[in-house]
Amino acid sequence: MSAKDDIVTAAILVIGDEILSGRTKDKNIGYIADHCTAIGIQVKEVRVVPDEEPEIIAAINQMRARYTYVFTTGGIGPTHDDITADCVAKAFGVGIDHHPQVKQLLIDNFNRRGVEVTAARLRMARIPDGAELVENKVSVAPGFSVGNVIVMAGIPSVMQVMLDAVTPRLKTGKKMLSVTIELLRPEGEIAELFGQTQAEFPDVPMGSYPFNREARVFGTQLVLRSTDAERLAAAEARLRQRLREKGIEA
Repeated sequence: MSAKDDIVTAAILVIGDEILSGRTKDKNIGYIADHCTAIGIQVKEVRVVPDEEPEIIAAINQMRARYTYVFTTGGIGPTHDDITADCVAKAFGVGIDHHPQVKQLLIDNFNRRGVEVTAARLRMARIPDGAELVENKVSVAPGFSVGNVIVMAGIPSVMQVMLDAVTPRLKTGKKMLSVTIELLRPEGEIAELFGQTQAEFPDVPMGSYPFNREARVFGTQLVLRSTDAERLAAAEARLRQRLREKGIEA
């Protein structure tokens, strides 16, 4: 097995006009990215699209062809603009209908709560043909997966339990390791030597992040990342050597 075979990738597709308008602030992207990193899945792309069928279908098809997994959030509620399930079905060329098991789960839940069973509420039981359900321990209505696309709710608390539920089914790869070197120096002062180190270790992604803290403390964090512990250690050692040669303590 090659090193490339050990890499599992993902994309996050956020669906909803409310995100693009700014009315709702997304809280799912960071959570999914952190979760994926922790289990050995590298998030490579994040995209936000409106509640428009052509946009959703195009994004799903592009992203599922490019990455191991696509995680979607939003658009699986009871209202007319919740069209994610229909779009996933169309993207995969399959039908969609009320799932008998999900429909009964919803009806039982509504009856227990004294909530009227309406056609709108039962829209949440519409699942693409052949989909695998993703359990929802918070509000019953499940997410689902079709192929490599995992469809989850937009509400953070619900999305999180769905992500936990689907995780055991996911293929995972080598975990991304990282090292952070913090300097009380501006980026411009270390840019050249940092670039030289990156050129020497092209397989170890490196990023520079300036910070400004209270008491007018300015500096730069240099972050090195790799799935290979030995390469990461070698790159860190070389960078620290270059910093010492320039008289910069890290």
